[in-house]
Amino acid sequence: MIHNKERRFPNNFLWGASTSAYQVEGANLIDGKGPSVQDIKKVPEGTSELDVCADQYHKYAEDIALMAEMGFKTYRFSISWSRILPKGTGEINEKGVQYYHNLIDECLKYGIEPLVTMYHFDLPAALAEIGGWSNKKTIDAFVEFASILFYEYGSKVKYWLTINEQNMMTLVGSLIGTSTIGDVENPLKALYQENHHMLLAQAKVMKLCHEKVPGAKIGPAPNISLVYPATCKPEDMIAAQNFNAIRNWLYLDMAVYGYYNPIVWSWLEDNDATPDIEPGDMDIMKAAKPDFIGFNYYSTATVEYSDGTETSDTKADQQKGMAMPGICKSVSNPYAKKTEFGWEIDPIGFRATLREVYSRYHLPIIITENGLGAYDKLEDGDKVHDPYRIFYLRNHIEQMKLAIEDGVDMMGYCPWSAIDLVSTHEGVVKRYGFIYVNRDEFDLKDLRRVRKDSFYWYKKVIASNGEDLAD
Repeated sequence: MIHNKERRFPNNFLWGASTSAYQVEGANLIDGKGPSVQDIKKVPEGTSELDVCADQYHKYAEDIALMAEMGFKTYRFSISWSRILPKGTGEINEKGVQYYHNLIDECLKYGIEPLVTMYHFDLPAALAEIGGWSNKKTIDAFVEFASILFYEYGSKVKYWLTINEQNMMTLVGSLIGTSTIGDVENPLKALYQENHHMLLAQAKVMKLCHEKVPGAKIGPAPNISLVYPATCKPEDMIAAQNFNAIRNWLYLDMAVYGYYNPIVWSWLEDNDATPDIEPGDMDIMKAAKPDFIGFNYYSTATVEYSDGTETSDTKADQQKGMAMPGICKSVSNPYAKKTEFGWEIDPIGFRATLREVYSRYHLPIIITENGLGAYDKLEDGDKVHDPYRIFYLRNHIEQMKLAIEDGVDMMGYCPWSAIDLVSTHEGVVKRYGFIYVNRDEFDLKDLRRVRKDSFYWYKKVIASNGEDLAD
């Protein structure tokens, strides 16, 4: 489609960036915070523990001031469940409650809208000990946690996100440290029982938000990436449809419409893995309605027909949940370049994904993650030159503008990440931020904040409401 009309972002567009509590805060077991599954997991060999991260717990005021200097309209961050409820339920940690009051107040001081993720990979360890999401008690615990958040922060926070990347927790939970599935007879059924409980918890919390926080808006935040067929061979198209349903539409179909995607349900039936659904569950999910869709986008996927005999052990495939023999076989896209970490760069696929999501669900969209991880280096005194990040983000923003012209209702853009933090897989050395944190994997140095070249570029982008994308 070729357009000649001018493309513009809405005047109230929410420009910002994202982080998550366990990756940026540090202070993981102080001031009353209980351990989460991230604190007790074995970190990948050669990567740092999570006890310091970027130390935003102590440096939040400095960080928010830098975000304000960039011109942020919103800051997407998560609230650590076990910092509020050290055991996941029961006794409240008042120091944790006060920390997030301080963080939110600091944002509001600069006119930055807090965009709060309620659960970002950090289930309290005490809940993991009773089976995590496989235990229905965790649904009640999440509702309890949400009730506290709405009570404490509902007068200050207009925008809420329920669960970050639920699809990735289902597809690659063991890799990102969220899986609590033990040695069970049918692991696939156990996974999708957990998934069902998360979907039910999300529905209850969306309904609760609308009841307890009038005027607030809430939505899901999965990782959505359009899946291409490798060729026009009909079998490849079926493979792409299969993986699109399993990877993407299952989660959004349920969040928006309250029903299970039929392709996924058929696949689960074939594997004797359908979740046990109790009376009333589906009524609850059909009654809950999100106000918008948040989703994380990094790259598309390309697949071909699988006869069930292939295996995939590449790290990139595992991270994207693409090791699925019998469903599809992952193949490299020859038309897309790759990052240093093996992730395909596909800005046009970003536009295609936006178009597909909007055409299916007709809800406003905010991008909650999108970015480039790289080995940034501090040089020339106090400078970080990251033209590759500017190039990546510019191309994705251009495609987002085209999607707006296509008719997609965009409400915001929050790339990953506002500041360097600990990557889920590769530690500190895989840097995403606009702000450099002066530390190495095991040498904390001085944790000094340094504005990267992309910091100044993004400041200009925001000031021009997306019109000035030049270097």
